[in-house]
Amino acid sequence: MSEEVKEELNPIDCIFDENNTDPIVLYNEKGEGVQFEQIALIPLDERAFVILKPLIQMEGIGEDEALVFEIIENANEDEEDFLALVVDVDTIERVFKVYDGLVDGTSNA
Repeated sequence: MSEEVKEELNPIDCIFDENNTDPIVLYNEKGEGVQFEQIALIPLDERAFVILKPLIQMEGIGEDEALVFEIIENANEDEEDFLALVVDVDTIERVFKVYDGLVDGTSNA
């Protein structure tokens, strides 16, 4: 019996795939894959953000915490789009405010 090896997809393709239920795999500075659960894709100020929750405990991140990444689209066709970790507290709070509004059915944008 041969086992089919699943080709690893670009994380951004996985994020925008409404049917994707697989973890999003991002690579740390050591080249190690870290799996995340996608919580939400949030449009804000003509930008796109994604909330990702690590599937394993990460140093400095609580079990009930998630990270916010911005999807950076490159205008240059030779370069790929990428995810950038958001560290600006105001932006993180605004993203979670929109998310909370989506969850409870109110608009907090």
